[in-house]
Amino acid sequence: MKTFILIHGSWHSAWNWHKVVPILENQGHRVYAIDLPGMGRDKTPIENVTLKSTVDELCRLIDSIEEKVILVGHSKNGIMVSQVAEYRPKKIEKLIYLAAYLVPNGKTQAEYSSQDLNGGLKPYVAKYTETNSHTLQPEIYKEGLYHDCEDDISEMAKCILSHESIATGITPLQLTEANYGSVPRYYIACTDDRAVTPFIQQKMYTESPCKKVYHMATSHSPFFSKPKELCDIFLEIADS
Repeated sequence: MKTFILIHGSWHSAWNWHKVVPILENQGHRVYAIDLPGMGRDKTPIENVTLKSTVDELCRLIDSIEEKVILVGHSKNGIMVSQVAEYRPKKIEKLIYLAAYLVPNGKTQAEYSSQDLNGGLKPYVAKYTETNSHTLQPEIYKEGLYHDCEDDISEMAKCILSHESIATGITPLQLTEANYGSVPRYYIACTDDRAVTPFIQQKMYTESPCKKVYHMATSHSPFFSKPKELCDIFLEIADS
């Protein structure tokens, strides 16, 4: 039995994983799909959310689990799995980056996002200075995130997606080879991704090499469009 912690991406929540969790659990594994602070059903005021407060919350979860965990991060929140690995390297068996920001020491997610010139979401991101947050406009949901998913996913997203802290994406990561670098990392690239494009994904996993890079011919959301195939990769990584 393996223990997976699944971390959603920008604007999303534990809802991302509702097709994945039962597949993994039916194979006998333990799965934690969580809402990050200020997102989903978590009621932390979004203006209070920082990279540190989010990472601290994830570390508390890991500390409550006896066994080692496999940490999966999607999209922007690849930065979270990296920073958590710096603080809890001995509690993490493997890191899995799913179309995720794999950012080196001293850099920010925003720095890499700004290089992704063909990403389709940027014109649809609305910023709110009073809460230091942003959100994604619904008109781009289907085309930008879920173009290979059933239409009900886009419709549910209109009710579920929320604001996200700006602060987390502009805070430099603090990583060392001794801690973060000691945890094996794997990358799952989505080759038809219009949110975090294949260009920037390849740039990141080339600059920060992983033990293995997998490729899925999907949108940014294979947990909705190809959950079984995604779980097959998770399990192959877990057994490697």
